[in-house]
Amino acid sequence: MRHQLYQLAADQSGYFTAAQALDIGYSYQAQKYHVDRGNWRRVDRAIFRIPEWPPGPNDGLARWLLWSKGRAVVSHDSAASAYGLGLLNPAKVHLTVPPEFRMSDEHLVLYHRYLPDSDIDVLDGVRITTVLRTVLDVLETQFDDELATSVMRDALDDGRVSRRQLMRRFEELPDEQQVRAVRLLSEVAA
Repeated sequence: MRHQLYQLAADQSGYFTAAQALDIGYSYQAQKYHVDRGNWRRVDRAIFRIPEWPPGPNDGLARWLLWSKGRAVVSHDSAASAYGLGLLNPAKVHLTVPPEFRMSDEHLVLYHRYLPDSDIDVLDGVRITTVLRTVLDVLETQFDDELATSVMRDALDDGRVSRRQLMRRFEELPDEQQVRAVRLLSEVAA
């Protein structure tokens, strides 16, 4: 069972849920035992982490995806930060969740929308919006032109998106944001 748990945790930055542990064969009594003995660290209600798991740059993001029961995707400012795009350093974790999602937490900024699979990627075991979707999300919600431009510039400079890809997807933005996005893109090219 321990080996199965570690394999599961390996795909989730060392985190796992009580339900996942139960599925592997750890009763609730056994879970309490492992927490009391320090074998597992409780990080939230029904969410644990293997204490000796090596820290990674996006560890905290995996926790919130488990909290959402796998329904959230890291997005917007948090996705940009995870990808190392721009000057963003969000104080809260930004997640996109389905419209019917009702949970909330003071540490989160939630955006409600369905995302197609083509807009979702995996980074360090964490479901995250693609770089292209991330740039669009930041353009739509980040009202500081300098910050939005820094994200777009980094994505273009690294070759993770092209001007053509951006222009094609700008039509998904609200009209007002489309005009702004085209203007910022022309400033990046200048």
